[in-house]
Amino acid sequence: MQLDEPLAVENANEKDETGILFRLLVNDNQKRLYRFILKNIGNSADAEDLMQQTFLEAARAYATFRGESALSTWLYGIAMNLTRNYLSRSVQRKYKFEDEESLANLASETPDPSEALAQRQAVNLLQAELADLPGEMREVLLLVALDEVSYEEASVMLSIPLGTVRSRVSRARSRLRRRMEDAGIELDFQTA
Repeated sequence: MQLDEPLAVENANEKDETGILFRLLVNDNQKRLYRFILKNIGNSADAEDLMQQTFLEAARAYATFRGESALSTWLYGIAMNLTRNYLSRSVQRKYKFEDEESLANLASETPDPSEALAQRQAVNLLQAELADLPGEMREVLLLVALDEVSYEEASVMLSIPLGTVRSRVSRARSRLRRRMEDAGIELDFQTA
């Protein structure tokens, strides 16, 4: 049995190194991944559960990681799939937007109530316009604009060509800008 000891030590060293790498992956991505999931599902307890499930799935599937993308991109792809599954299971979970009453208790930076009302109306209109976008356009726009995922990472996560990501983001921004301007609201982003 003495011949097996070096093999056991080598396997233990590999497991320790993998464990350290996995802990670094969790530490580096935990907060951002949680925010990413929370923005998509709107429920903090479920977002925490999905984040943990994402890391569990990543640990189980790590051996299948081919290195064709960044490890974080692969991790976000797992999170995206779990989030899609979560949302597809219950229609009432999709795109939960708060009404004006829930915003009424928030402190305003400006003392002018009419400006606060205008801001609430603009937010409600933007939420409605976002909800009205086709699903694939909304999904790409939220990834790139809100979650600050690069076009390249979004392309890998969604398994679509880079040009498709760029065109969907551009079309979504143009459509939002046009609709908001029709309502008399100027937006601060570039459409190109």
